[in-house]
Amino acid sequence: MAAPHKWQAYQQQSSQIIQIDINQHATLVKKLASMMISRLPACVDINDLIQVGTIGLIEAARQFDSAQGVQFETFASQRIRGAMLDELRREDWLPRQARRNVRQIENAIHQLEQQLGRSPTEGEIAAVLEIPLADYQSMLGECKGITLVHFDDFQDDDGNNTSNVGNVEDDNADNPLDTLASEGFRGALIEAIKLLPERDQLVMALYYEQDLNLKEIGAVLGVSESRVSQLHSQAIVRLRSRLREWT
Repeated sequence: MAAPHKWQAYQQQSSQIIQIDINQHATLVKKLASMMISRLPACVDINDLIQVGTIGLIEAARQFDSAQGVQFETFASQRIRGAMLDELRREDWLPRQARRNVRQIENAIHQLEQQLGRSPTEGEIAAVLEIPLADYQSMLGECKGITLVHFDDFQDDDGNNTSNVGNVEDDNADNPLDTLASEGFRGALIEAIKLLPERDQLVMALYYEQDLNLKEIGAVLGVSESRVSQLHSQAIVRLRSRLREWT
């Protein structure tokens, strides 16, 4: 008859452990949300990210097993980021027009690279798009938050699923995440980064290697935060153009 008492004690202890983990790592949620929001459009509310991230933290605390030899912060970080990304995907945070802009710019860059044998300038890209340079830079601003691979890439401009969705659902098809983690992709990515214009390379290095935010990078380059955002988006689209066979 002692079992029910032991189970009750275990439940109380587990609740205490979960509460301790949540209290101790609440700042981790805010930190991850702040890092993620800097790469997203202004329409995304950081409080929404914190809310879903906290849910991810709670789930991490419930599921954590110290016997696996992984630190709780590492385990929780993965769950928190996953919860935030799931919410962003559900909310379709990259607007449809932004997706169109990305495709148009990517196609223009790819066309010019084939013609010129080098990375085109912003002026050359704007000319192919037949728009003023200022309008092209505004398009880049609307593409804030673009990454090398989006789940949106598996939809057409009208939001309909493309045939690529079947590959994601096919258990026998290559896993996109496995592809991105492969040695071949990493090698291709390194080479693609080397071919970026010097300023784009610097932006990528400061952002991803030095962990500077857009405002800090702007201070280094002597430009505005919005201009850094444009340069970052342009660098990502350049990489997407060169890595088409992988993405």
